[in-house]
Amino acid sequence: MAGRSLHPDEAQLWARVMASVRPLRPVAVPKRAAPTPPAPVAPPAQTTLKSLPSRQLPTSRPVPGVTLDGGWDRRLTRGAVQPDASLDLHGHTLASAHALLDAGLDRAIARGDRVLLLVTGKPPRAESERPHARGAIRAAVADWLAVSRHAGAIAAVRGAHPRHGGTGALYIVLRRTR
Repeated sequence: MAGRSLHPDEAQLWARVMASVRPLRPVAVPKRAAPTPPAPVAPPAQTTLKSLPSRQLPTSRPVPGVTLDGGWDRRLTRGAVQPDASLDLHGHTLASAHALLDAGLDRAIARGDRVLLLVTGKPPRAESERPHARGAIRAAVADWLAVSRHAGAIAAVRGAHPRHGGTGALYIVLRRTR
């Protein structure tokens, strides 16, 4: 979250985390002037991870489903399902694609759509290492959907039929509203 400064307790915790990790590749860190310490305040009680405000995901949040019934899978495989809406993320940055995906899911759920066609572009090549030369959006979509505020409304994510984009697109099957 750019633009938000860390609470002193968070900064202390972040410094401990950073001291405990080893970078994959050596990174030249530019030297900065020492930060000025904040004005002294009364010492807080013992700070623990549980006492810090956090933005953790609730553990009861359902994640996008892995399976659909056989009928859905057969229709998706044959291309017999007509998507209710589509989102094309081509030409977007990762940030704008993520925002567009979230807004598109919001609209699709509000309309009561069942199948959303998400055009992402082809996935990264198997031998590709991060950062990917192509397919960065496609590589990030699964993570975005898993932690999305709409994760509970997603029944499954499947590869699209060639008539709907093939390897460059995904079907997002939404749960029925009851």
